[in-house]
Amino acid sequence: MIRAQPFLRRNALGLIGLTILFVAVACALAAPYVAPYSPTSISLVARMKPPAWIEGGSLSHLLGTDNLGRDILSRVVHGARISLAVGFAAVILGALIGSTIGILAGYFGGWIDSGLSFLIDVQLSFPFTLLAIFLLATFGGGFWPVVLVLALATWVNYARVVRGKVMSVKGQDFVHAAQTVGVPTLGILRHHILPNAVSPIIVVASFSMAQAILTEAALSFLGVGVDGSNPSWGTMLNDGRSYLQSAWWLTAMPGIAIALTVLGGNLCGDWLQDRFDPRLAR
Repeated sequence: MIRAQPFLRRNALGLIGLTILFVAVACALAAPYVAPYSPTSISLVARMKPPAWIEGGSLSHLLGTDNLGRDILSRVVHGARISLAVGFAAVILGALIGSTIGILAGYFGGWIDSGLSFLIDVQLSFPFTLLAIFLLATFGGGFWPVVLVLALATWVNYARVVRGKVMSVKGQDFVHAAQTVGVPTLGILRHHILPNAVSPIIVVASFSMAQAILTEAALSFLGVGVDGSNPSWGTMLNDGRSYLQSAWWLTAMPGIAIALTVLGGNLCGDWLQDRFDPRLAR
């Protein structure tokens, strides 16, 4: 029987990370019910209200309002929908592309491995932030363009990790046995190679999720991210940068949301890495 205290001690940081992500996802899914106001509702009478715990604040606007009188809490909650949706979509797309390339390169080797490894090196040679700004400024921002750019940034991580895992697995006896009895290549990849690569894919995805949210916020802050008509944490930072001295809460609240969500993703990544990598087990 597992004792509760050692289990909690070993998994405390992972549980904290999962709790943070669960709260963020729950708020995003239930945003219309959690947010007290519409995120785009303008009230010039209530503009620049500070948070409720500061003099001049009001409980009707718990985190204050912006320069147009829009409720910050409502915008942060609704902003989670865009930021998390971009992060999840980018992680899924990047994982599909990178894992496929990594499996092909690691299993077949030869010129396929050389060509795909060269492609990975070329990708890593570009400063991604500048490349992302150039692509989004040229072809326009929006939800799916940002997702594609973020997937372009993260697929390399999956490809390198999966390639190394596949190269170690394909030399195992069970793979040789499957090849000997005539199992088709696709069957070997699906039933023997891919299941052994799932663990590192999950670990990389947890870290990539945090990276995608942070990068989306940076791109939206620079004005080349998602459509500004829909609130995201990055666009909120961009809207509030002109009021840093007079209304710090305009940037502080979405900044805290970004920091907590990224922290939760990184804590989950560390925990998953400890669980799936026996060399790190304690």
